[in-house]
Amino acid sequence: MPSASDASPAPNAGPPAAAPAERRPVEQACFWMATRRRPADPPLSGRREADVAIVGAGFTGLWTALFLKALDPGREVTVLEQGMAAYGASGRNAGMLGECLDHSHALAVAHFGREEARRLAALGRENTDGLLRFLTRHGVDCDVERTGQLYVALSAGQFDELREAAEAAWSLGMPHYRLLDREAVRAELRCERYHGALYNPHCGILNPVKLVEGLKREAERRGVAFFERTRVTALEPGRDLVRLRTLSSAPGGEAEAGAPLRGEIAARRVVLATNAHTHLIFPRLLKRYIPLYDYILVSEPLTAEQQGRIGWRNRQSVTDARAFFKYYRLTADNRILWGTSEAAYYPGNRVDRSCDHSERHYAELRASFRRHFPALGDLRFPYAWGGAICSTTRFTPFFGTAHRGRVLYGLGYTGHGIASTHLAGQILAHLTLEKPSPLLDLKMVRRKPFPYPPEPLRGLAVRLVSRALRRVDAGGKPGLLLRLLDAMGIGLSS
Repeated sequence: MPSASDASPAPNAGPPAAAPAERRPVEQACFWMATRRRPADPPLSGRREADVAIVGAGFTGLWTALFLKALDPGREVTVLEQGMAAYGASGRNAGMLGECLDHSHALAVAHFGREEARRLAALGRENTDGLLRFLTRHGVDCDVERTGQLYVALSAGQFDELREAAEAAWSLGMPHYRLLDREAVRAELRCERYHGALYNPHCGILNPVKLVEGLKREAERRGVAFFERTRVTALEPGRDLVRLRTLSSAPGGEAEAGAPLRGEIAARRVVLATNAHTHLIFPRLLKRYIPLYDYILVSEPLTAEQQGRIGWRNRQSVTDARAFFKYYRLTADNRILWGTSEAAYYPGNRVDRSCDHSERHYAELRASFRRHFPALGDLRFPYAWGGAICSTTRFTPFFGTAHRGRVLYGLGYTGHGIASTHLAGQILAHLTLEKPSPLLDLKMVRRKPFPYPPEPLRGLAVRLVSRALRRVDAGGKPGLLLRLLDAMGIGLSS
């Protein structure tokens, strides 16, 4: 197993990036957002009505709007966004497109049973194919590349775990997963730490902000109205309508200086597509998820000579097999994106700008990169940022309705949102219009995940589980706590 030192910064963290990203607002520090040039749409002002109001212009909100219009083109759909589209997790992720709807096929079996896991495996593959067909059909340019994904083992024991993962995938009708031995994986990417890999050729990479912008343009073409810089301050269900009260905000979603514009929208249905921010509007759902922050670095572009030192000619995305794994990929202009799943929980379920940066995580990421690729030890990382993910105890999203079906929600992608939101949009559109669909019979739609404890137990539980997972990553066996969670179907040590 990797040494314990992989979870702590090296003493010499190297030269800092010029104009440290941690001193910049996330719109400049996040590589994807920094490349966007359009101004924000005007905020909502005054009173408006709609058949459906969607809160959140990320992947979930946009796919839901598009599928609503596909099912019923005459419905009036309005989308409200507190910042600019993709301000939340949709614009801050790694841009790695997967096909698995659970975090692993083995976990899908544990959570939902073998028959449902087989259905989810096939549905996941069809879902990713359908997403890519949509992008091609509608000319959405988001730098998508179907280069596949490598799940790499940093120890012989982890390679045994990848072999078990391959067998689980094969048993569910997924024969395209392929095991690579030490020599084969190092021929793809020159890292002396790799003991082997599991390769899935159906995965891909893309630019998430470009994807959001492309989906937004297509939704606007179909008549969906958008109001950015519009923060929902109150949700007031009535007998026939739901009222959303709003204030205009600065482009990043924070309170606007001066006198903000006030708005109100009355809708027959409201869809909450707010993921880790949902409790700020609808607190009752907080027991079903926990907001956590992942952190990411993006480097300067590699020269041809630098890329030659490490190979990576086939441009696969990469995830290692630890509990607290690193994930990495190349951007369209050959920068290295390097992220960590060792997420931070901020007490009180805090989700705001104060969480956007963590120098501790950045230092650990830089040190970890140099351990993997010492040949690129002088590479600088001018972009660094954090973003909130929404984690459920079963690692899959959940869905539901409230207030006699007038408020709907779907959230909890636990880092797999790029593909899963395409499916979630279909589920939410059918729920909103009360149209039947086989998707509504899925167990992850009909059943809620096991709840998280409230504070102060929530913060304590995060610390205890994190400590136990670090011991596993340092070479230990899962202790009593992780075995108990496994027995409950949570499966953190899987």
